[in-house]
Amino acid sequence: MANESSRQADQKKMVLCASCTGIQRNWRRAPGHAELVQASTRKEERSDGEHGGHTVNVTSYRCAACGTRWEYENDRTNQRAGWSVVGQ
Repeated sequence: MANESSRQADQKKMVLCASCTGIQRNWRRAPGHAELVQASTRKEERSDGEHGGHTVNVTSYRCAACGTRWEYENDRTNQRAGWSVVGQ
């Protein structure tokens, strides 16, 4: 809980470029922008409750203009997956 509140405080201090500001967060299939540079991809397990789980791809990006670090979660079963800011 303390880590989440400190992360939110750090994000409030960040200054995003106009292109990053325009990214729709937490919505699968929302586009990024041209200055996002892909860094890495990893697989993560997600729980489906009583149906078991499934694997999703999470790709890390860094904006070449403002340095913001993003992650894109591609989870076909969750429309609210998508872009999220993870730092700067």
